[in-house]
Amino acid sequence: MIKRKDIILIVIVLLLALFGFGVMKWKQKDGKEVIVTINGNEVYRTTLSKNQTYKIPTKSGLNVMKIKDGKVTMEKADCPDQICHKHKAIEKSGETIVCLPHKVVIEVSSDKDDQELDGMTR
Repeated sequence: MIKRKDIILIVIVLLLALFGFGVMKWKQKDGKEVIVTINGNEVYRTTLSKNQTYKIPTKSGLNVMKIKDGKVTMEKADCPDQICHKHKAIEKSGETIVCLPHKVVIEVSSDKDDQELDGMTR
C-alpha cells in the first residue's frame, strides 16, 4: 500500500522534473544553421533561413533533407525503419534528426561558436 509520504515524495519529484524540463526549453536558443554529419564527419553546413533541399548520399543509402520556413525535416530516406523520415521538424539549437542505418545526423545550431564540449582530452 502506498503511504501518504510516498505520494508526497512522488509529486515533489515529478514537479522538479517538470520544472527542469521547462527551464531547459525556455533557455533553448533559436537555430541559425544546420550541420549534417555522416559517421561523425561533417559533410554539409548551411543556414536555416534559406529554403532548400539537400541530398545526403551514404554507402548504405540515400537521405534527403529539406529546409523550409526555418524548419528541417528528413523528406526522404531509403532506410528500412523510416524513423528519421517520421521525425518531427526541428528548428531549435541542439535538436537533431538521426538516421542510424545510414549513420546520418542532422543537427541545428544557434551559431558557429555554439558547439558544446562533449568530451575531455589531456
